[in-house]
Amino acid sequence: MNIYQPHLMNVVAVIDETPDTRTLRLQFKDPEVAAAFAFKAGQFGEYSVFGAGESTFCMASSPTRPEFIEASFKLAGKVTNELRQLNVGDTMGFRGPYGNTFPLEQWEGKNVVFIAGGIGLAPVRCVIWNVLDLRDKFGDVTIIYGARSVADLVYKRELEEWAGRSDVKLVTTVDPGGETPDWKGEVGFVTPVVEKTAPSVDNAVVVLCGPPIVVKMTLPVLAKLGFADDQVYTTLENRMKCGIGKCGRCNIGPVYVCKDGPVFTAAQLKGLPAEY
Repeated sequence: MNIYQPHLMNVVAVIDETPDTRTLRLQFKDPEVAAAFAFKAGQFGEYSVFGAGESTFCMASSPTRPEFIEASFKLAGKVTNELRQLNVGDTMGFRGPYGNTFPLEQWEGKNVVFIAGGIGLAPVRCVIWNVLDLRDKFGDVTIIYGARSVADLVYKRELEEWAGRSDVKLVTTVDPGGETPDWKGEVGFVTPVVEKTAPSVDNAVVVLCGPPIVVKMTLPVLAKLGFADDQVYTTLENRMKCGIGKCGRCNIGPVYVCKDGPVFTAAQLKGLPAEY
């Protein structure tokens, strides 16, 4: 078997999240492959456009919804530009799933706090829907999400849905200057909003994802609130390329992010060189 050969996927939906972020909903062309495919929250894949290359993204949809997988990506270069040219009915490539997972089985009965910035909501969204689709297995659910502006908030339709649920506490924020006249959320960077919201550490875990600066600035705030390093989980995705530990691009100190991650606890991050 060629480990680099992708499965063929049909594009069945195209959703514009922001002016530069798009979600593709995909289904396997081969019914046998579709029936055998499974993944867990936190894993990622390699998404390819023939003749252009491939890019690494998380599975943004939940494994509790196996009829499709979704990838959300921000326009950033050659491959993402070509991905944006795809329409419903087009064919593209996918290989995966790769990487480790969020240990949801260990979290059952616990309160779950989700913190995300910008496109960092994509891997968090996978876990959010996984938890919400199995709602009776978890305690309180808190979602804190921020972006540079109202226009940059991804998954707006789902933010509205989560805001309307009685079993979810949603706090949204935009950077100063990014609000609109009708904005009803917070105004401020994610980190101080986390401190203001002050989620309880009792019987809780945190899922944190966003630009590296958001992760690095938020970890000390979580420690200040009383969260232990092994209560905080994050995912590192910005360095992966091959997905299988061959190219070495994602090597950080003793680990390969694609094989040893992309999910790490804050305790594990402290053992890595500062370059992550």
